[in-house]
Amino acid sequence: MTRPTRTFYGLRHGATDWNRQGLFQGRTDNPLNEDGLRQAHEAASMLRGVGISRIVASPLVRALKTAEIIAEAISVPLTIDAGIIEFDFGSFEGLPVRDLMIRHDVRSATGLVSILPTDGENWDAMTERALASVSTWLDRHPDDDILFVCHDAVMQAIANALCGSYFKNSHGTPFRYVCKDAQWHVEQLVT
Repeated sequence: MTRPTRTFYGLRHGATDWNRQGLFQGRTDNPLNEDGLRQAHEAASMLRGVGISRIVASPLVRALKTAEIIAEAISVPLTIDAGIIEFDFGSFEGLPVRDLMIRHDVRSATGLVSILPTDGENWDAMTERALASVSTWLDRHPDDDILFVCHDAVMQAIANALCGSYFKNSHGTPFRYVCKDAQWHVEQLVT
């Protein structure tokens, strides 16, 4: 499995109406709602002065709009990369997350991954494509501090692959994936 070798930043896009309704969103290309736009602007304020020099965004409109707001505010280049597009939840898309977790008696992210439908994307394949995308950008731009603006499933898959666990991720909240002495951890950016 491809793995990045240095620290980078990740940010889940601002909220959409489907997020607020607790629905699996996946590849459904929903726009940010008012909360999501506010979260994107707040993230931009938090990221001023952090040293981000490049942003890579998922092509889905909710991530791209979030990234555009941040890139404009901190005056850095923005590139789109489908390698960090959201997980394809297949027949789960548009369904309530909580209802499916109750129906399948799962209470954690690990449990949720175990019940994903076979008509969607393979979780391990998504993890590999996301890690490959991040690694490629970090290798291509060794002097840049890069922010990847993407999606919860992508960020969780990367965290689990690098750190061995999932984490609490919120819309528009910047995180740093830190590599120190070949060990990884995820930390919320606090300014």
